[in-house]
Amino acid sequence: DFCLSRGLGDVYKRQPQDVTDAELAVLQLLWDSGSATIRQLADVLYPGGGTAQYGTVQKLLDRLESKGCVRRDRTPAAHTFAAAIAREDLIGRRLQDMAEKLCGGSLTPLLTHLVRTKGLTARERQELRGLIDELDQKGKGKKGPR
Repeated sequence: DFCLSRGLGDVYKRQPQDVTDAELAVLQLLWDSGSATIRQLADVLYPGGGTAQYGTVQKLLDRLESKGCVRRDRTPAAHTFAAAIAREDLIGRRLQDMAEKLCGGSLTPLLTHLVRTKGLTARERQELRGLIDELDQKGKGKKGPR
């Protein structure tokens, strides 16, 4: 856990680099397709686009690769790219970052706000109850104060 007394420099050194909205759009395509070439991604992100848009996607993939978010397969003539981070991992990382910034590290205010403002379907409520029950069962096996 981060201590609130740490300086911003410490927080930024220890946190993995986040992705921009443009990089996120690329990741979402990779999560949905499994893998793709630069051309395939550019054609979806910029229909009818040209060389400049291809270069933009190439730069986004280079940045995502340097952040460890995508893997490049250099075997085929046209390199293919795949997500190296799971969607759930990025969601968790972003939520924890938001909780650190806004709520002193607690996810409860974020979750409560989302549930109250968006509402939950019957299925979502059932999934949430199941998760809470699962966490309660795991907690019963532990001894001592938390």
